[in-house]
Amino acid sequence: MGRLVAASLPRVPEGDSLARAARRLQVLVGERVEVETPHPRAAVKRLAERLDGRRLLAVEAAGKNLLLRFEEGLVLRSHLRMSGRWQVRPRGSKLFGRPWLVLRGAEREAVLWNGPVLELDDRAVRRLGPDILAEPPDLAAMIDNLRRDPHDRAIGDALLDQRHVAGIGNLWKAEALWEARVSPWRPVAEVADEELRSVLEAAHELMTASVDTGRERRLVYNRAGHGCRRCGGPIEARGQGEANRTAYWCPVCQPFPSAAGGDSINRV
Repeated sequence: MGRLVAASLPRVPEGDSLARAARRLQVLVGERVEVETPHPRAAVKRLAERLDGRRLLAVEAAGKNLLLRFEEGLVLRSHLRMSGRWQVRPRGSKLFGRPWLVLRGAEREAVLWNGPVLELDDRAVRRLGPDILAEPPDLAAMIDNLRRDPHDRAIGDALLDQRHVAGIGNLWKAEALWEARVSPWRPVAEVADEELRSVLEAAHELMTASVDTGRERRLVYNRAGHGCRRCGGPIEARGQGEANRTAYWCPVCQPFPSAAGGDSINRV
């Protein structure tokens, strides 16, 4: 089989991106905020009416979600999907376009752009698995969750299931599996507990470093056709799972015989 090269697609914000956003929004915690929803799809939710003038008590990341906790028990959940982003800037800065949400404090304001999931409800977060960025991460619970998957589900696909582990997306799946030398195509049942622990520990360490430094290490992700930084072999890529998210791997460092012939890929 020749090299498999996947088209580059926009990357979904992952747990580290949300953790960085939560840190930026801490400047508004403790303030009573003015709330606007300039985008019509946000305006129909009537969030400004419910939140305007309330004190923002906490901002925290939960997997790929951002939770903004207001007084009187109101919790606003933001999920960025493919292209959403939070920006913090001086109050009164000129707006170009129609953001979904603006939270104005005394000196700073937070602006949400392209944020299609914005709701006063945190029930979706309660269904998430343990957060990969927790200190310390609950690796035992994550492994137990992964073991409940169908035995033939590929580990690369299972790691993206937020019910098992919250916060890992396609970039960190690829990097953590490469770091642990585990093929994304191996069925969960064929990955030993020690290997799962190595993968999860790598994801935690890499994502924590990304939160702290703002830099994302990319040794395998989006490098199809390039040489592996460890062995020099060509990085391969192919869609995986029902969502067809692209898996990146080095077939030399992360061997799985069935993947070379396509049998494992077709089974997922």
